[in-house]
Amino acid sequence: MKTQTPTQLGAAIRSRRKQLKITQKELAMACGTGLRFIVDLEKGKPTCQVGKTLQVLQSLGLAIEITTMGGHETGSDRP
Repeated sequence: MKTQTPTQLGAAIRSRRKQLKITQKELAMACGTGLRFIVDLEKGKPTCQVGKTLQVLQSLGLAIEITTMGGHETGSDRP
């Protein structure tokens, strides 16, 4: 899924959480974050902490892939 905004990222996280049939509270407990953080993240709050966001993604079995705007992966194909 191509995600370019905090709102799109939040929607993807919410969708995956619902797919796994877990509540926001359960996700917060599993990630060691507060419920408020999960609520804000799913709403697309742009100031959510990156480290906590990555922990949530990992807990949901999701990952971020960085690409250039042209669609090429960065890092691995460079000398």
